[in-house]
Amino acid sequence: MLLAQVTSRAYRFTRRLQRLNQFVTNRGSCVSAATQAIESERIRRLFEGLVASDRASLAQSITLIESTARKHHEEAQDLLQLVLQENKARRKDHQLGSFRIGLTGPPGTGKSTFIETFGKFLTGSGHKVAVLTVDPSSAVTGGSLLGDKTRMIHLTRDPNAYIRPSPTRGHSGGVTRTTCDAIQLCECAGYNVILVETVGVGQSEYMVADMVDLFVLLIPPGGGDELQGVKRGIVEMADLIAVTKADGDHLPEVRRMAAEYISALKFMKPRSHHWKPKVLQVSAKAKVGISELWDVVQEYRQALEPSGELDNRRQQQRVRWLWTYVGSELERRLRSHPDIAACTAELEKAVIDETITPGHACDQLMSQFFKEDS
Repeated sequence: MLLAQVTSRAYRFTRRLQRLNQFVTNRGSCVSAATQAIESERIRRLFEGLVASDRASLAQSITLIESTARKHHEEAQDLLQLVLQENKARRKDHQLGSFRIGLTGPPGTGKSTFIETFGKFLTGSGHKVAVLTVDPSSAVTGGSLLGDKTRMIHLTRDPNAYIRPSPTRGHSGGVTRTTCDAIQLCECAGYNVILVETVGVGQSEYMVADMVDLFVLLIPPGGGDELQGVKRGIVEMADLIAVTKADGDHLPEVRRMAAEYISALKFMKPRSHHWKPKVLQVSAKAKVGISELWDVVQEYRQALEPSGELDNRRQQQRVRWLWTYVGSELERRLRSHPDIAACTAELEKAVIDETITPGHACDQLMSQFFKEDS
């Protein structure tokens, strides 16, 4: 009898414990579902704001994709998936819709001044212009100036222009990892001309050519030998070269440099069979050559777009950036993996002491990572 009572009480206690566990589980599921619903609602509002050309939504969306938080990364990918489908639906046949222009050049070129004058010309012609200015991060402090908006006062105030400076955070090529995504967001928000200004400090600037339709190299007068090895790679990637400051006392030097670049291009293979790079003389200060430059951009587009070459170029760019993201994500996971972090310092010291080669150290890190991850 006593055994039966104990057994009965134990059974009832077990049932109550099961119901309590089920309640906690259900409550946790409800909280999780509610959290996901809130996040989904936020993404939906951002997306609807982008489609409605809301500048605040665009700014918030770019901030989201630039965040390094893992949670924000997942939200950003959800938003970008919606944006991708929207932008794809807007395009028909081989028509690109928006047009992407990359601008690079050495310090002293006057890139910001040129972009402001060119941007104002475009908005005055009925275009909506987005300017993604990439701000160099300090290799020592990691900080950045983010001062481009202060150098483009008039364009900043233009209702048909949007300027967004972004730090490189040490990313090679003078463009951030998220610049491609920011381009997609700007296009979804209705900006039909996207200008990407890069740092302009070396041959690695070719990366900007992998995300734009037209690559413009800006050169200041008196820039020295145009065939220096550090510049040749960029010159070969350029679809259009513009010698800046074509006014006043600079004119003779500008004309000389333009002639030298025209001569140099004859010995370089163009990127397209349908287009030979051109050299122009421009002055943002005197507004000389600005409309002519836009005419050349239109001529370039008309030469390459009907054949599907520009569309095909974008397809190839997407594949290359896929592998760029893969490399970046692999590095992030390697550096954040606890077991890898434990042996990294030892391997780095071995490389410094020339005990093993960097390649051998890399092989060990990768073997350890995939062994732990399997």
